[in-house]
Amino acid sequence: MEELIKKAEEKGIDVEDLIISALSKKDPSEGIKIRMELAKKYINEVEEYLKKGDAVQASEKAYKAAEEVIKALAEKYNIQEHQQALKEGRWYTYLLSKAANTLSSMLGDKIIKGWSSAYLLHVWGFHEAKLGTKDIVSYINAVKEMIEEASKYL
Repeated sequence: MEELIKKAEEKGIDVEDLIISALSKKDPSEGIKIRMELAKKYINEVEEYLKKGDAVQASEKAYKAAEEVIKALAEKYNIQEHQQALKEGRWYTYLLSKAANTLSSMLGDKIIKGWSSAYLLHVWGFHEAKLGTKDIVSYINAVKEMIEEASKYL
C-alpha cells in the first residue's frame, strides 16, 4: 500500500485529496468537515515549525491549510470552480485562485487575503525559501483569519 501511494505521489497525484473527494461523493458534509479539520491541523503545525525556526515548512503548512479551506468552501457553495475540479479530477492552482476570488465576492475579503498570503508563502517561503520566520508571520496571520472566517460558514 505504501508503495502504491508513493508511486501515485511521484506522478503528482494527491492521494489524500482523492480519498477526501471520494468520501465527499457519498456525503459532502463529511468531506467539508475533514478538510476543515486538516486546515486546523496544518495551521497548528505552522506554530510548531515557527518555534523551530523552520520558515520553509511553516510556509508550506500555511499554504496547505489555505488550500483545504478554499476546497471546503468551494464544495459547500458548489461554485463553478468546484465543478471544474470534479470534471478535471483534481484541483489545479489556477482553479484554487479563481475559487478564492469567487468565494471572496460571496463571503468577504478575508478569503482572498488569506489565499493570496498563502500563495505568496508557497512560492517565496517554500519553493524559493527566501523568507525567514519574521518575514512570514503577517501572511500566516492572514491565513488564520481566513480559517476563522470560513468556520463561520462551515
